[in-house]
Amino acid sequence: MVNIDISALPHARPRHYGRWFGATVLLVVLGYIGWAFAVGNIDWNTVREYLFNPRVLRGVAMTIVLSVISMVVGVLIGTLTAIGRTSANPVISAAAAFYTWLFRGAPILLQLLMWYNLALIFPIIGIPGVWEAPTVAVMTPFAAALIAFSLHEGAYTSEVIRSGLLAIDVGQHEAAKSIGMGYALTFRRIVLPQALRVVIPPLGNEFIGLLKMSSLASVVGFLELTGTAQDIYYVNTKIMEMLFVAAVWYLVIVSLFSMLQLWVERRVSRGISSGVKSC
Repeated sequence: MVNIDISALPHARPRHYGRWFGATVLLVVLGYIGWAFAVGNIDWNTVREYLFNPRVLRGVAMTIVLSVISMVVGVLIGTLTAIGRTSANPVISAAAAFYTWLFRGAPILLQLLMWYNLALIFPIIGIPGVWEAPTVAVMTPFAAALIAFSLHEGAYTSEVIRSGLLAIDVGQHEAAKSIGMGYALTFRRIVLPQALRVVIPPLGNEFIGLLKMSSLASVVGFLELTGTAQDIYYVNTKIMEMLFVAAVWYLVIVSLFSMLQLWVERRVSRGISSGVKSC
């Protein structure tokens, strides 16, 4: 029997024609887009001029403030709602389910407009005999946007948090109960730390989406980043240039918070092996 050294045989290299064709088409498309922007009727000097304009920077700050506060309030509401959904009390469970159904079903733009025009239904808001004020004075553009986004995020984050709570094995609850730990202590010391590893990535994605969705607040007159850009181009008529300025800042904000999300994910995942390592 003749022994053949396989390693000495020439190896046929696969010809990836599809990869080369796809890469060529992609480079051509990107080159065309770059060329179109280079020769297009865009005043890049205006983009550079307004990139660090004080009004634009204030719009950036308002976008971050609105998004962060709305997300914090939304997570608090979502946590209480998720706990309510898992409650054995049918009234609490039904109320939490109704809240989730209502604010997930109504479009956020519709919610913004309804909160901003709340004075059409309730001209006066407050507690009779204790504190009352005209609804128009209370329901400012910022207040309407904050309420709408907080309730909207509360409904969505409740499902994210509920999935994290359900991911915890029931045996851990029973083990905690067997050593005398109450529900609150079990939730704080055992359930919540483990649930965080599950809910942090989707919550981070929700916040990134909220950052971009905050641009809708401009429809009720709140001057966040998009509203500020519109307010400026109504005067200088540099529409596309101001939209480019807003786009640059949105990319910067989203990139920064995406890096923060990765850092938080690594922090809460410490001590968890990413895979099985061979000896």
